Amino acid sequence: MSNPSSTAKYRRVLIKLSGEALMGNEAYGIDPDMISRIAGEIAELSKQGTEVAIVIGGGNIFRGTGLAASGIDRVTADQMGMLATIMNSLAMQDALERINLHARVMSALKINEVCEDYIRRRAVRHLQKGRVVILAAGTGNPFFTTDSAASLRAIELGAELLIKATKVDGVYSSDPMKNKDAVRYDTLSYDEVIERKLGVMDTTAVVLCRDNNMPLRVLNMTKPGSLLKAVQGEDEGTLVE
Repeated sequence: MSNPSSTAKYRRVLIKLSGEALMGNEAYGIDPDMISRIAGEIAELSKQGTEVAIVIGGGNIFRGTGLAASGIDRVTADQMGMLATIMNSLAMQDALERINLHARVMSALKINEVCEDYIRRRAVRHLQKGRVVILAAGTGNPFFTTDSAASLRAIELGAELLIKATKVDGVYSSDPMKNKDAVRYDTLSYDEVIERKLGVMDTTAVVLCRDNNMPLRVLNMTKPGSLLKAVQGEDEGTLVE
């Protein structure tokens, strides 16, 4: 059973990783160097005693809404997207196990030949034993994003912090890639995120966090050490609470 170190503010966290974060400098798929670096940072969190769960998107392979826009049935498109998240989750499990960190993939879709079914009590037990739990296939339902899945699983598993790991260092008033005058926020309330339509996560995910008092921190995954700083309670990125 894991025991938090004196430097860890949070005993258990859930990290939401976009599928695009795994692409690194590639145009598609998974960049081996990027997934190895992310695995190394997660290992640092685990070594200091923090229990880590991960939800990974599938946008580097398939994105359900994009496929639906091209004419594919929305339910079918979302199911394809869920399968993409399972592929990413298996890749992350492999990257973690290559550095001797025990990990388990648990899927909301039944796919027993390659990973476990998601059962909340079993997931909690894995976390208590110091294993990283990678939660695949979103909620298992179409029309729900992996952002919503991350909020739901963070609440179900009793996480103390939900981290959304992105390619920007927090939440901005507008897209900082398009507007050089965009303002970064240090802190926001859930209602401010919703009312200003800041696009941190989809509205369902933010409402779930708000109604269950789940703090959300948005940070830059490409910045070395950002995860560790967030878990140690430092002002990394933007805090929504």
